[in-house]
Amino acid sequence: MPIQRLVDGIHQFQTEVFRPASEFFGSLAHGQRPEVLFFTCADSRINPNLVTQTNPGELFLVRNVGNIVPRYAAGSSEAAAIEFAVTQLPIHDIIVCGHSHCGAMKALLEPAEGLPALEAWLAHAEPTRKLIDANYGHLHDMERHMATVKENVLVQLENLRTHPAVQERLANGTLHLHAWVYHIEDGLVAAYDPASGQFKPVGDRS
Repeated sequence: MPIQRLVDGIHQFQTEVFRPASEFFGSLAHGQRPEVLFFTCADSRINPNLVTQTNPGELFLVRNVGNIVPRYAAGSSEAAAIEFAVTQLPIHDIIVCGHSHCGAMKALLEPAEGLPALEAWLAHAEPTRKLIDANYGHLHDMERHMATVKENVLVQLENLRTHPAVQERLANGTLHLHAWVYHIEDGLVAAYDPASGQFKPVGDRS
């Protein structure tokens, strides 16, 4: 994609999107009040605002390779985002959203040589790999991949619970955690249902 494509896009945004809604966009300069902290992957095919049909200012987004939430460590970028979001913003829900065809989950199961930074980052998801090896040896190819995607978002919820700011809000009942998986191929979003132990489709009102 040539840079001119992005420049043209900026021009189109300013003239066709921003100007007609300048009052709304101008109001964003006075602060933000998102109610959802949304963790998802850096994958270019994932657009959380498009999938959820939300506007700027409605989601506090954190994106990284593999939608990973490292266990609490003061000074990490993710910890800083979590701490700020749940103590300074009216956040009521945290969503960790994985997705099908995730390159990070593929690399977790089949490490690529010559990518030391990626390998070090994916160490945060090592519990996911161990779960897959221990419990899903009978699965192969896409079934194994999707099991990894699903288990990984659940592991990240457990990691979220190690963050002091999250612990406090969970204890007083003012925060809720959600595990989602977005299916690139058909637009399905599935959410983990603790009662059944399964991922079930959300948004289907047929």
